[in-house]
Amino acid sequence: MIYVKFFASVRERVGVGEISLLMPEGGVTVEEVLSLAEDETGVLLQDAHLLAAVNLQHVPFSGVVHDGDEVAFFPPVTGG
Repeated sequence: MIYVKFFASVRERVGVGEISLLMPEGGVTVEEVLSLAEDETGVLLQDAHLLAAVNLQHVPFSGVVHDGDEVAFFPPVTGG
């Protein structure tokens, strides 16, 4: 199982804060998790400017996700 969390405007766009996905055999990348999440929620996120974290560590979309991992998607943060 992969636990996917959405934050800020991504959460608003998807309409939920968290989903669980079955782990495909052979492992997946963060990019593939995003695609699976899009299929599950019916919301296209590929066009959004997103950052990702796996188990609270920022990762590139080519990063590998393992069974039991938590993957978070969120917009870039700016402050002032």
